[in-house]
Amino acid sequence: MTISSGFSVVTGAYGYTGKYIARLLLARGERTATLTAHPNRPNEFGSLLPALPMCFDDISALTDSLRGAHTLYNTYWVRFDHGTRTYERAIVNTRALFAAARNAGVQRIVHVSITNPSLDSPLPYFRGKALLEDEIQQSGLSYAILRPAVIFGAEDILINNIAYFLRRLPLFLIPGSGRYRLQPIFAEDLAHLAVQAGQSDTNLVLDAVGPEIFSFNDLVSVIAATVKSRAKIVHCPASPAFTLIRLLSVVLGDVVLTLDELKGLRADLLVSHAAPTGTTRLSKWLEENADSVGSSYASELKKHYRG
Repeated sequence: MTISSGFSVVTGAYGYTGKYIARLLLARGERTATLTAHPNRPNEFGSLLPALPMCFDDISALTDSLRGAHTLYNTYWVRFDHGTRTYERAIVNTRALFAAARNAGVQRIVHVSITNPSLDSPLPYFRGKALLEDEIQQSGLSYAILRPAVIFGAEDILINNIAYFLRRLPLFLIPGSGRYRLQPIFAEDLAHLAVQAGQSDTNLVLDAVGPEIFSFNDLVSVIAATVKSRAKIVHCPASPAFTLIRLLSVVLGDVVLTLDELKGLRADLLVSHAAPTGTTRLSKWLEENADSVGSSYASELKKHYRG
């Protein structure tokens, strides 16, 4: 059975991943709206994408926002704890979103998770994602869970900022051995997987990963070659390297990398054992975007935690 009635709702379509999903849905001629707590942020879609209030503290109002929707594409999450925006709060908020979807009669949820989530993980990001996967699987709703590792694209932060530092600093430190791996997926590929999953009613858990696996050493080398960096790339024990990253964060007024993110990287949690599901190669994308990638710094706090 193919779900065809009503309209689609995408959380955070003014942001990163949600924007690519909304763009693809609209290109397919599907009626689409976004749930957002920031209705005044720049919006490339104009009146084509109505903005509905994302009020997690009011289940009734959140249910009203979702009423009549057939599919909810959920990209909401937080990268790290900052002020009142914590993992604990994000879990509570997402549970409220799922409850509102069920109350509103939403037929299917497409939920963006992370590679290798685990209820036993010592890392709150991966543990929180596992808790929410369990929540959605017990909800009684039709679902698709997509598990991306690193998502790259024009709005990406990680790849962009590695390029930024390689362009501007004389020295680039790699914490530890650098042999830990990543399997990046292009944002458009992730959007295609999400929209395709939204057209079905079969329950699905799928790793959303690209065709290339890089060690961190190789990733930095590829980016350095792309931007013609003259930085000296050196290895440093993880603890002093992270101390220097924290100092850099203070200088930039941002959070460049958290200790948990570094632990997740070094634990090989951003790579899949399944076959690739994306087709776009990061190496090719870097070649095509060599002039722009890393041309300016991308601040996580400015993009997602302020305003």
